[in-house]
Amino acid sequence: MSGSKLRSRWAALAGALAAVLLISGCGASAPQEQKPADPVAEVSFEPGADAGEVNPAAPITATVDRGRFDSIALANTDGKQVAGELSKDGKSWHTTEALGYGKSYSWTGQAIGDDGKQVPVQGTFSTLQPKKTIRATINPTDNAEVGIAMPISVKFDEPVQDKAGIQRALTVQASVPVEGSWAWLSDRQVDWRPKEYWPAHTHVSVHAKLYGQSYGQGSYGLADLSTEFDIGRAQIVKAAVGTHRLVVMRNGEQVANYAASYGEEYDPGRNTPNGTFIIMQKNPVEIMDNPRYGYRDVRKTWAARFSNHGEFIHENQENAAALGKVNNSHGCINLSAADAKAYFDSALLGDPVEVTGSASTMPAQFDVYDWLLNWDQWTKKSAL
Repeated sequence: MSGSKLRSRWAALAGALAAVLLISGCGASAPQEQKPADPVAEVSFEPGADAGEVNPAAPITATVDRGRFDSIALANTDGKQVAGELSKDGKSWHTTEALGYGKSYSWTGQAIGDDGKQVPVQGTFSTLQPKKTIRATINPTDNAEVGIAMPISVKFDEPVQDKAGIQRALTVQASVPVEGSWAWLSDRQVDWRPKEYWPAHTHVSVHAKLYGQSYGQGSYGLADLSTEFDIGRAQIVKAAVGTHRLVVMRNGEQVANYAASYGEEYDPGRNTPNGTFIIMQKNPVEIMDNPRYGYRDVRKTWAARFSNHGEFIHENQENAAALGKVNNSHGCINLSAADAKAYFDSALLGDPVEVTGSASTMPAQFDVYDWLLNWDQWTKKSAL
């Protein structure tokens, strides 16, 4: 073989080998390390992470998507854990107590995803700080037995601006159906009364969810309130001024008819005025003053107050000659000592006293005047 042919054959072989090596180099790469898949579990909170001005009475929850909680806790900056409840499937948790005003809270724990991987439970938020917290009281108190005209009264230490919001937080439940309504008697008092008298022996529960409620202008409720009480027997005092008698009706039947003396009929300042009142207070001894009519520190017994204008049903044995004959008191209903005690012993706070036949009518301004308003007037005082 000639030298030129040999050189040509080696050149072709070298070119083919180079092509093979080039193809091999393009088709093969160095092995690369694969990135681990992210955990599938996702934890979310309500309120969201880093939220501020959270209402402490609002629902606080944590949930897991594509997983479940292995452990979870919510605590304030002092390390005190908030009471809460985990769902049966482990996918959600919620608080079972209200938080504090002006506090910071942190989530801790971990969730396990459907892929078996752990996800931390972490985050913080803070609650609002009121400019002022307002205290409230409720009446009747727990376990009281009261008369069929007793209203429910919620009173506030400061004026309420957001009356509609507060009224929505108030609920009344009765053991029998009773139609009634709330009415704002002032910026600091809202009362609930039935359209008609309570049915006898009704059990009543009242809940005022006031904690966390905005009263307006940066003020919030200090605490929730509740009460449970019972309506007693149906007793009504029929006080017909012109008859000089005081009649007591119980459960629809007359049980007493006492000789009485009402207020002087010809002096408007001494009338026992028309209206439906309630027994507000009972005192075995009452010291009475009326400087306008020249007496002070007069001691009377078995006194049942039915108006803050100054009217009582009480003993006045000194006026025995007028009882059943003449109306000559200064506005109170006078009874003999024996009759006054018998009535006093029978009376419950909240019993209605219906005064009729007088020359004047009580204006709706002296506590307790709930029943001096007709139903239309009453419902117009609702904020809702």
